[in-house]
Formats: sequence, C-alpha cells, structure tokens
Amino acid sequence: MQNQRIRNNILIDTIINPNYYMSINGYSHIGGDKLDLIEIFKALGDENRIRILNLLIRQELCVCEIETLLDMTQSNASRHLNKLKSAGVITSEKKSQWVYYRVDNKFIEENNLLYEFIKDKMDENTQLLKDVERLKKYKNSNFTCEQLREDKSQVLKYLQGHCEKTKNEN
Repeated sequence: MQNQRIRNNILIDTIINPNYYMSINGYSHIGGDKLDLIEIFKALGDENRIRILNLLIRQELCVCEIETLLDMTQSNASRHLNKLKSAGVITSEKKSQWVYYRVDNKFIEENNLLYEFIKDKMDENTQLLKDVERLKKYKNSNFTCEQLREDKSQVLKYLQGHCEKTKNEN
C-alpha cells in the first residue's frame, strides 16, 4: 500500500509539474527530438485508445483483431493506433500482409511509473476487464486474421455467444 501511495504521489507530481518528470527521465527541454509528456497524455486521453492499449499490454495484435474485439471500424481503429504510435506509446511491425501493434519497449522503459500506474488502474475497470475476457476467448478460438477478413460476422457471433455463456455461468 505504501509503495502504491508513493507511486501515485510521483505520478501526481508528474501531472502537476511535467518538468519534474522530464528532468528525472532525461528530458531537459520542451520540444526537440524527444517525445513530450504532454503528447503521451493526449494520446492516453481517449477511452478508445485506453481500450486499445489495454489489449496491447497483454498481447501483440493486428488492426483487424483490434477492430473486432472492440467493435470499431477499421478506419477508427487505425486512427487511434496512429495517435498512440505518434506519441511513442506503441510500435508496429509488418508481418507479410498484416501489421501488428504492441506497446513500445522504449515507452515502458522511459515511463515505467506511468506504465505501471496505467496497468494497475486497468485491472480495476469493468469495461477493460470485459475487453480482456473477449481477447482471451478470441485467442482460444484459434481464429486468424485471414478468417476475420473473410467473415468477420462469424467471429463476432462466436465471441457474442461465448461471452453470453460465460456471463450466464457466473
């Protein structure tokens, strides 16, 4: 509990005084070629981007998987992914015809306190926990991106039915 309080106080100090955070992480100036903490907070200031980050913290995913799991359009998912990527929160890698996204290791290293704080808070949010359950069910189903492209509705039906079954069992 004491460690949690210390971490939260440091984060609060960071939010109130961004220069404090910038100085402890080697950011001695605003601008330049280093990412600005303000851009990171802007990128994290949207529910859809938090939901995307919640999934990417747990597993590398492609756009089609993210749009299916979070029930958003491909263009909307791509827009949010680009915002997170431009802030340095996530990175992408092309594997054949698919682009996969994951949390950037550099972001984790340079913003470890913030990253841990976000992870802790995500585990307390009902919607984010539902998203994680959906991710687990999807991954256990062995559906592929190819199947998503061919018949997304089949995957959605499976997830809906599987989630309803789990809800009724509880």
